[in-house]
Amino acid sequence: MKTHEVIIQPGRSERHYWRDLWRNRELMYILSMRDVSVRYKQTALGTAWGLIRPLTTMLIMVFVFSKIAKLPADPGVPYPLMVLGGITVWTFFSTAFTQISNSVTLNSNLVTKVYFPRLIMPISSIAVSFVDFLVSLGLFILLSIWYRFIPDWHLILLPAFILLALLASFAFGLFFAAVNVKFRDIGQLIPFIVQVGFYVCPIAYSSRLVADKANEWWAPFYWFNPMVGIIDGFRWSLLGEKAYFNPQSLLLSVSIVAVCLALSLYFFRKRENTFVDDI
Repeated sequence: MKTHEVIIQPGRSERHYWRDLWRNRELMYILSMRDVSVRYKQTALGTAWGLIRPLTTMLIMVFVFSKIAKLPADPGVPYPLMVLGGITVWTFFSTAFTQISNSVTLNSNLVTKVYFPRLIMPISSIAVSFVDFLVSLGLFILLSIWYRFIPDWHLILLPAFILLALLASFAFGLFFAAVNVKFRDIGQLIPFIVQVGFYVCPIAYSSRLVADKANEWWAPFYWFNPMVGIIDGFRWSLLGEKAYFNPQSLLLSVSIVAVCLALSLYFFRKRENTFVDDI
């Protein structure tokens, strides 16, 4: 690892924050590899857990929501594929959101001993969720082959929706990471938010069902969930025109994520100088 001189001067960290962030990119890499190693260390199945979790969740949801509740899939789309597409991107978002929210408190030993841009911790914590995402996406590909479902040109837009899901996790995770340092109740609240979000997002059902109930009083509020446009768009890029997609919903999601990301970055930067005192 390369070494460089760190000069501590009043206001210097503010002026050179983004340059220091880039200069510490090797630390970011080391923390990322450490998190991945810790995640699967001494596990008999290793990264196979990234396959078992979405597969088990998909089987249960297909049985409950398709066989018992009789919820329909989008016309022409196999229900398991629709559900697995939603699970894949939601698990990516929720895991990254949880890891980012806990990143500062989990690295409290580093925060109290060494100076470095604190934004490195949330960024490096994303690696674990991305490994799980790639494994889950591989499962989706295998299931597509099973159903002989061939993707079309929409697939080229998939990276854009992956990036948008990542930015959404960052937008909300950064805020909770900063607050979690001061109020540890946030650590109890995060799993609850993820659990509720799983059911209010279109994972086991299609947003087409909500669009068909536009006259209901609650229907307009549904589209203000930024993950609705992201999940619908992710499935649309994988499944093509047969999957429901509302461009206006995506535009709303992008706007909410952009505003929340800017506010969270500002809030995190304002709070990070107090982390040492609060931990």
